[in-house]
Formats: sequence, C-alpha cells, structure tokens
Amino acid sequence: MAERRHTERKGLSLGTLAAGMGAAAVGVRRMLRPRFSFKDRTVVITGGSRGLGLVMARLLLQEGARVAICGRDGESLERARVELERGGGEVLAHRCDVRDQVQVEAMVGAVHAHWGAVDVLINNAGIIMVGPLESMTLEDFEEAIDVHLWGPLYTTLAVVPEMKRRGEGRIVNISSIGGKVSVPHLVPYSASKFALVGLSDGLRTELAQDGIRVTTACPGLMRTGSPRNAFFKGNHEKEYAWFHVSDSTMGLSMSAERAAGKILDACRRGDAEALVGLPTKLATAGRALAPNLTALLLESFNRLLPQDSDTDRHKGSESETPITRSWLTEMSRRAAERNNENEVSLH
Repeated sequence: MAERRHTERKGLSLGTLAAGMGAAAVGVRRMLRPRFSFKDRTVVITGGSRGLGLVMARLLLQEGARVAICGRDGESLERARVELERGGGEVLAHRCDVRDQVQVEAMVGAVHAHWGAVDVLINNAGIIMVGPLESMTLEDFEEAIDVHLWGPLYTTLAVVPEMKRRGEGRIVNISSIGGKVSVPHLVPYSASKFALVGLSDGLRTELAQDGIRVTTACPGLMRTGSPRNAFFKGNHEKEYAWFHVSDSTMGLSMSAERAAGKILDACRRGDAEALVGLPTKLATAGRALAPNLTALLLESFNRLLPQDSDTDRHKGSESETPITRSWLTEMSRRAAERNNENEVSLH
C-alpha cells in the first residue's frame, strides 16, 4: 500500500512538472514569436466613428496603419473622418449598418477597391440598452443579437476568404464584462455579448490553422462618453444616473485610451482573450470560482436598482438630471467631447 502511494505521488509530481514545463514552453514561444506590426496594414473598425472605436483608430493611425471606419450615423462618421485626416494618415469612412449583410459586403468591397485586402478586422460596433427585464421587449433582444452577433459574423465572413488565401490576418471581437457576467438591467446586452464570446472562441479555434488570430476582448466600464448615446428604459432618468455615474468613477471605469491600448496590444500578440480592467478580471474569476456567491452579490445589486417597467426607450442625452450634470460625471462628459459622442450638426 505504501509503495502504491509513493508511486501515485511520484506520478503526480511528474505530471505537475510536465504541466509546468509545458506552460513555460508556451510562454517562451509567445515571447519569441514576432510581434505583429500595424504599420502599412489595412484595418477595418466597425463602430469607428466615436467612442472606443474612434480612440483605437487614432492609435492605429499613429502606428502607420491605413484605417477604414464605419458607422450608421452619417454626420458623426463625417466628423470622425475629418478629425482623423487632420491628424495625418490614410482614412476611409463608409456608412454601414452591420446588421445588414449586404451593406457589410459593400463596405468591405469598398475597402478592397481602395486599399486591397483587409489585414485586421476589429468588430467594435455596439448598442447598449439599460433597464429592468420587465421593460425589455423581444425587439430589444433581437436588436442586441443583430448588432453583437450577426454583425461580427457578417464582417468576418466578408474578410476571412482573403485572409485565408494570404495565410495571415487578425480579428478582434469587442465583447464586454457583460459577456462574462450577466449584469442586472443589461440582459439583452449581456446575452448578446455572451453569444459573441462563444462565436469568437470558436472562430479562433478553427481559423488558427489558416494563420488567422482571433482575439476576444472583454473590457469593463470605459470612459468613452458613450452613456449619452445608450438607451434607457423603465425609470430612464434613474437608470441613466446610476449607469453614467458608474461609467465616470475612477476604479470602476478605465480611460478609453488605456483600454484601447491594451486591446491593440492583445491583437498585436495574437492573444486568445483580453480581460481589460481589474473589475472584469475579478468578476470573471468570481463567476468561475464562486458562481453562487457571485449570483448572490448580483441579486443584491439588482435590488438597489430602479424597478419601473416602462417600455418606452430614451437616449441618455434625453435623460439628464442634476446628478448627471454634476461633478460626479465630469470625466465621462469630458470623454464624450473628446470622442465624438456629443450630437453636433455639421450644418
């Protein structure tokens, strides 16, 4: 019996040693692997006219990339194009609704005609709907799925054939902390972001053999200025207040510039996943290691939120109160000015 225990312990030790050596080998290969350069590469960013997408476009242009941005709103897209071209570099702006496969294929075709094949695709377009479950409709879920799942799938299908032909490419899918932990009052958003994580992980597994690296990025709250363009239901003023204040709070949120830098670094390395920000890392670890405790904490948080069930939806810019105009949201409001989130007519 003692000899058997000794043999088992020895086997366990050898297994642990082998696992450690394997992990070390992976780490060494990762360090020695040539870093992907964005210089002279063609990058497509969906939802690139404002917020995080616009910040990433600025950084990529600084690194010498050719950047194509797309968005649904023509005026904000034009403002972004003017700003980016003023900073130098090659920019292409194309109006496109990623929910429409025909528009997506036309957008990618325009990029091909202008610069050639797409080297990097960043699926960043998104929509946020905040409110209790009772205020959400089937249309809200369908819209979230259309933007966060079908949109990235359409763009991926449009660029992958050429990437496969060249044996190289990078795809980044911007999911969220909401794609790892379902946040109260964000159920359509979280459900669709969970779907995007599954799609992204599956794409990586199957496309790696073709030299295409797919990265799933899951940032937490970022100070992009986006609450003004999110939608709110139920008691929309109270929903906007808690969301906007959280989005502007140091520690809970990260600057858009820092988040964008981390996401692009993960793309450059070809990482499978980028958990951006301490809250995202803690929430992801908590759900994996202590799912029941995490559920209890989220249930308690939900009880603190407004519970009105009004199904009318309002933009954040229509939901301002003294609280959201106070110093509590100063950082987010400044980010909105920097990142083209404010509605300013070109005429």
